[in-house]
Amino acid sequence: MRLNHLNLTVSDVKATIDFIVKYFGMEVKHTRGNGFAVLSDDGGLVLTLMKGDQVTYPSTFHIGFIQESEARVNEIYQRMKDDGLHVNPPQRSHAWTFYVQAPGGFTVEVLC
Repeated sequence: MRLNHLNLTVSDVKATIDFIVKYFGMEVKHTRGNGFAVLSDDGGLVLTLMKGDQVTYPSTFHIGFIQESEARVNEIYQRMKDDGLHVNPPQRSHAWTFYVQAPGGFTVEVLC
């Protein structure tokens, strides 16, 4: 058994889709305006996004995209930085990692 479906409530479905597809390569399977979307990856994860008016997650809540190498983490970090996103550089913690605020109102960890 494994976790293979996650639903996130987000403030902007379209902006969240664009972010997830651009930086993490997920594929859009279905959308319903700016209110609902289904994305998937080649590992079997199904991520659904639902529009919410007042999106609030606890400060420690985040989702993670585990990468195959430090070089890949660094590459994603640099792309985000070059695109003008506010990101602190990767650092050694429990992994080689950095965190970024996604446009939908939640935090994403990129790590290896």
